[in-house]
Amino acid sequence: VQLQASGGGLVQPGGSLRLSCTASGSIFSINAMGWYRQAPGKQRELVTVITSGGFTNYADSVKGRFTISRDNAKNTVFLRMNSLKPEDTAVYYCNADVTDYSGSRGDYWGKGTLVTVSS
Repeated sequence: VQLQASGGGLVQPGGSLRLSCTASGSIFSINAMGWYRQAPGKQRELVTVITSGGFTNYADSVKGRFTISRDNAKNTVFLRMNSLKPEDTAVYYCNADVTDYSGSRGDYWGKGTLVTVSS
């Protein structure tokens, strides 16, 4: 299973970006998909997660500004980020909890996409 993320870049404070991440490979089902981020000198932290049924959870720091969604048919998760702040600067990683056709369940990570919020 591979996860390919895209959509990062440089944006001014107050701006918006949309990240996307598509899972491919031997996928029977995807349980939860989510986004994590790691800022320079800090530990990786959960940003948001969405279950296959559409239940979502957000870090307090992004509530009201970020929105996660997914297209189950395309094994893709999106992250809409509005009102971006300099403290949102980080490498963003997508994550997926996948069950493959053998019945094995695993946790997979994308390589990360850099989001820089700066004027």
